[in-house]
Amino acid sequence: MSQAAPARPVFAPLEGRERVIGTVALSLATFMNVLDSSIANVSLPAIAGDMGVSPAQGTWVITSFAVANAIAVPLTGWLTQRFGQVRLFTASVLLFVLASWLCGLAPNIESLIFFRVLQGLVAGPMIPLSQTLLLASYPAAMAGTAMAMWGMTTLVAPVMGPLLGGWITDNVAWPWIFYINVPVGLLAASITWSIYRSRDPGPRRIPLDWVGLALLVLFVGSMQIMIDKGKELDWFHSGEIMALAAVAAAGFVFFLAWELTDIHPIVNLRLFARRNYLMACLALSVAYGLFFGNVVLLPLWLQQWMGYTATWAGMVTAPVGLLAIVFSPWVGKNVNKIDPRKLATFAFLGFALVLWMRSNFNTDATVMVILIPTILQGVAVAFFFIPLQAIIFSGLTPDQLPSASGLSNFVRITAGAVGTSMFTTLWESRSALHHAHLSEAVSPSNLSAVQALTQLSTSGLSAEQAAASLNRLMDQQAATMAVTDLFFLSSGLFLGLIGLVWLTEPKQPLKSGS
Repeated sequence: MSQAAPARPVFAPLEGRERVIGTVALSLATFMNVLDSSIANVSLPAIAGDMGVSPAQGTWVITSFAVANAIAVPLTGWLTQRFGQVRLFTASVLLFVLASWLCGLAPNIESLIFFRVLQGLVAGPMIPLSQTLLLASYPAAMAGTAMAMWGMTTLVAPVMGPLLGGWITDNVAWPWIFYINVPVGLLAASITWSIYRSRDPGPRRIPLDWVGLALLVLFVGSMQIMIDKGKELDWFHSGEIMALAAVAAAGFVFFLAWELTDIHPIVNLRLFARRNYLMACLALSVAYGLFFGNVVLLPLWLQQWMGYTATWAGMVTAPVGLLAIVFSPWVGKNVNKIDPRKLATFAFLGFALVLWMRSNFNTDATVMVILIPTILQGVAVAFFFIPLQAIIFSGLTPDQLPSASGLSNFVRITAGAVGTSMFTTLWESRSALHHAHLSEAVSPSNLSAVQALTQLSTSGLSAEQAAASLNRLMDQQAATMAVTDLFFLSSGLFLGLIGLVWLTEPKQPLKSGS
């Protein structure tokens, strides 16, 4: 008969200056990590050009990090038990700094991709553990405030990434998108270790679920590569994508069966047996996928079809963080007083309104017209993340938090990747559909089309040049109609998510012990 595991120590919350500094350090590490997932996107042309590779090969700089990170995040629970929360978090930050420095020094694309894999692997535990340590730093009554601090960095960083990355690439050099992590990471690691090292429950020797780990790597790696490369390879018209999908599906089925029956699973899937955890994770993940898909789509449309530079597109989308920063502390302070389901409902109504406003955009939209819904979206962002996180963690004990945080962040990050791929693919297909419909209208029987071609011809263009100019106008209109279709669809889906939120139960407080 096995002996019961010894009780894990419970630490009192931090107070005063120590809590403020600890919060800043953990938030800095989180911001650095999330920023790195999007900052390289706008630098890909420069990286590919400097290293003498095609843009398609350059995309592996993004894919390699995403695949490695997706595999590492759900391992947080096991790694925490094996090495201890504070040791693991500090080591992850320091290794992230080292990997970032090596990325900047990489002499060729092969070494850069290898260092990005390393960076993604060591980054895995950082986000879940920053969340866990932050919650432990505050009294239970202030858990919402802790989540407000954490949520702001998680949601604002992806928006700031392309803006900062574009500026650094244009004005300094692309390696500096990695070098900037070095001072930030060293500062965050040193402060975290000085404050939290005496608050580590310590390691616990538990066996490694090798089969579960192998199946996790197989299914997550295949799925993530399929998501990242699907659009480039024309999805299921590609044999490679079909093979990846089959491997991911089979790997997932075997992973599910193994983890639910193993005594020491590497990922605690039994957390999904809790109704609040399951429904809130589902609502958060779908909403994050919609949010992130739109975050990617808007600047793409602005740059490709509205004549915006990368910097201007970033400036128009970045203000989403303004009202989020203003309202997040209030939400965090009141999430224990107001039913979080009501707060999440308000967030989804806000997202639906913003996306409905965007669905009315046209090619004549001014900067102010585009800016207003972006600013208003900050309110929805503030009310979105904190209440759903509160529901996810309700009723859990402190020793369950690392596993719960790692698993929920894995599902959320994966949903963000799926949302990005789906939205860019749907935009392309809807654009082609609208272009075909517009082309059908250009005929000798259409007076407007004939007049447009006549005006172009009289301005000095040849018949071929006039036709090309008209086709360019149709391309712009088709892309705009397609993007507004997706904004409208997203608005409706956010309204549908409200029902999912209300399938959860009223929030239970975090438990004080295991």
